Amino acid sequence: MNKNLNSVKISGIRKFYNEVQKVDGAISLTLGQPDFKLPVSIEEGLINAIKENKTTYTSNLGIVELREEISNYLLNKDISYEADEICITVGGSEALFNIFTALLNKGEKVLIPTPAYPAYESIVTILGGTVVNYSLDDEFKIDVEDIKRKIKDMNIKYLVLSLPSNPTGAILSKEEKEQLVELIKENDILVITDEIYESLCYDKYYSVAQCRDIKDKVIYVGGFSKMFSMTGLRIGYYACSQALMNEIIKIHQYNVSCAPSICQWAVYNGLKYGLKDVSHMKEVFNNRKELVVNKLKDMGLDVVIPKGAFYVFPSIKKFNIPSEEFALRLLYEEKVACVPGTAFGIGGEGYLRISYCYSDEELIEALKRIEKFINKI
Repeated sequence: MNKNLNSVKISGIRKFYNEVQKVDGAISLTLGQPDFKLPVSIEEGLINAIKENKTTYTSNLGIVELREEISNYLLNKDISYEADEICITVGGSEALFNIFTALLNKGEKVLIPTPAYPAYESIVTILGGTVVNYSLDDEFKIDVEDIKRKIKDMNIKYLVLSLPSNPTGAILSKEEKEQLVELIKENDILVITDEIYESLCYDKYYSVAQCRDIKDKVIYVGGFSKMFSMTGLRIGYYACSQALMNEIIKIHQYNVSCAPSICQWAVYNGLKYGLKDVSHMKEVFNNRKELVVNKLKDMGLDVVIPKGAFYVFPSIKKFNIPSEEFALRLLYEEKVACVPGTAFGIGGEGYLRISYCYSDEELIEALKRIEKFINKI
């Protein structure tokens, strides 16, 4: 076996999702999977693609019609990539794996935030790279000075940004964007910016990819699992300069050849005709966020109000109970499953991730049980 796997654990998110299956009557707030039905535009795109026999291989990059629509969509966000600078992948996860596989040589260092989506650290470890964490402040904002120090002192080649963030719900501010752009300009560093939750940004959206001056130093990752509530259809993408694309596409080609053709056509249809469904979903999520945040504050928990994605990451430090123990006790004593913060790296200790991808009824009942547990301990 690949010895690097000895240092890789199964995702803590899935671990707790699997744990909840053992507890009758438990409410799970573990998965980041929207509870909305598949939008009609996506459904029609799938059905029409099948009827029209669009079931063959596509180009490695993906159908040009979809890449052009993504290019137009990004341009409305002030991000400029041509269709040939975009590659359609089997979800954002494949995009990340392709990128790191193409970039990393053994031992090369990657700056990754903590807490953060666990796949970044795991992929880098599997490939023989070295993970270096950079810190977030008490409001989960990026510590740009910490990044600067580590780039200078540790010969860092790659920087991961993940905003809007899973698990914190943090987004990039204008000031942070400007600071990061200057940092990128001044250093020989390549940035992988994962913006899979971009469509669920409840405040003004900023991205380092909006700066055209650093286009050759940025790889942008996006996708549609969350945006169109189509997690099982697995369509994501990455966008980058042509020079980077020429290398990363080799990994994609030998990995999957192309993303599923009918799913590509479905997303094409969704981008053309289904963006109103995305707006509706974001409005509902924003209301759920208010519900969850207000109730957690009423319980006396310290909560940073999330501005993107669909997660709340309250602090449980005041209870002096390790996050995993807290989550297990909550599950078995009050039948509510949340993900311990440690599933997202060392910076997640003392926190709990709550997903509000669930109905108001489920959220209200789960919050009642959480309050009962807190009052008890």
